[in-house]
Amino acid sequence: MPENAHVYDYVVIGGGTAGSVIASRLTENPDTTVAVIEGGPSDVGRDDVLTLRRWMGLLGGELDYDYPTTEQPRGNSHIRHSRARVLGGCSSHNTLIAFKPLPSDFDEWEAAGAEGWDAASMEAYYARLLNNIVPVDEKDRNAIARDFVDAARQATGVPRIEGFNEKPFDDGVGFFDLAYHPETNKRSSASVAYLHPVMDERPNLTILLETWAYRLELDGARAEGVHVRTKDGEEILVRARREVVLCAGAVDSPRLLLHSGIGPKADLDALGIPVVLDLPGVGENLLDHPESVIVWETHGPLPENSAMDSDAGLFVRRDPGHPGPDLMFHFYQVPFTDNPERLGYERPPHGVSMTPNIPKPKSRGRLYLESADPSVKPALDFRYFTDEDDHDGRTLVDGIRIAREIAKTEPLAGWLKREVAPGPDITGDEELSEYARKVAHTVYHPAGTCRMGAEDDELAVVDPRLRIRGLDGIRIADASVFPTMPAVNPMIGVLMVAEKAVDLIGDDAR
Repeated sequence: MPENAHVYDYVVIGGGTAGSVIASRLTENPDTTVAVIEGGPSDVGRDDVLTLRRWMGLLGGELDYDYPTTEQPRGNSHIRHSRARVLGGCSSHNTLIAFKPLPSDFDEWEAAGAEGWDAASMEAYYARLLNNIVPVDEKDRNAIARDFVDAARQATGVPRIEGFNEKPFDDGVGFFDLAYHPETNKRSSASVAYLHPVMDERPNLTILLETWAYRLELDGARAEGVHVRTKDGEEILVRARREVVLCAGAVDSPRLLLHSGIGPKADLDALGIPVVLDLPGVGENLLDHPESVIVWETHGPLPENSAMDSDAGLFVRRDPGHPGPDLMFHFYQVPFTDNPERLGYERPPHGVSMTPNIPKPKSRGRLYLESADPSVKPALDFRYFTDEDDHDGRTLVDGIRIAREIAKTEPLAGWLKREVAPGPDITGDEELSEYARKVAHTVYHPAGTCRMGAEDDELAVVDPRLRIRGLDGIRIADASVFPTMPAVNPMIGVLMVAEKAVDLIGDDAR
């Protein structure tokens, strides 16, 4: 094979939410060659992936890396973190709830040392997105979800919001915006919006599917490329003339760095991994949006129509001094009992759920390796509910109480037969907290493990231009660079990070 067979201007590691954007944008210049390293297969022609309402069927299946959680003394140790193994990444796997991060989220990033990432600077990147972002279509607005919106508005006094992305909000209830095509219920994922239209017509774009990146190639302090293993087991080195762009997500970006000898020296030494760069922040600052669940049995089956069975939600600001909402709910048109069943609760034949969620969690976890073998999954210790003043635990208790008020309010009350979990007898703060934490689950929003920060921030992994500190020729663009968690679902934030990364890459190439 010729020496230059696997040499490209840019090597994008991960064909997911961010990688799809970056590969598409960079190859708009026909003179720029890009290789995308994607561990999973293509999503083209796969209805199980492309049909939005089938998202639950992907969890834990062949297209899921399915990462376990370490023991969580104050939470649920059984949480599985779904990470997608398919082109489009988690935007091919998730519910495609589409929230532009709130101005307070981006301003918080800048305050944390991410200069140039303030809300005013980031606004233009939302307008660039190619995804079809629309409110849940009228035909998909299930009658019980409509009644949830009305009941929540009356019970909490928050405004009804039609179009959450039209202006910033502190609270409100309504149907979400989704990145989908309502006429077909097909996804407008990163791969559908950015790669499908161009992947067969750009000879400068190479997508290496079912190809797994396991170690970076470094020449001193410069990243030269990445070692990958193909579906057939062949090991090859894919080289980058200009830059490696790491877009493997909040789990696999730090994992790849650690296996490449980039991370906390003591941890690498303990595993016998040769230290290339002592970078203590790699794997630290692990963030998530944990949420709990309250389940009701309904008097009978619900109407069938829905976009993805969790089409409406509520935001509440309990603390008037808090920038943005500090409690959120998804309303599921299904009885979501996977975790309560472990405690002995039974799934009702027909039901709905409300899931109080912590928009700005105070707990911080870490990701670390347990083996020098790249095929061994890393440990994810989210340290759920370990914040000093128990803000996170109290948020869930408040959420259960608010959910019960909504459930007692018409027109939703007429649908509900009984509260299944935690059950009406569970009323005290301590009982509610224990239940809420034990049945807590994730909405699959890991972030922060290679966080961006100022030059004098020892735990920052990348600078505000997304370049890894202490290395040349490599930057990171995915949810791992988030300094703090946005209050809203992070997918649009990841797309905006990717669009900004394209500008930063272009600036540095000049």
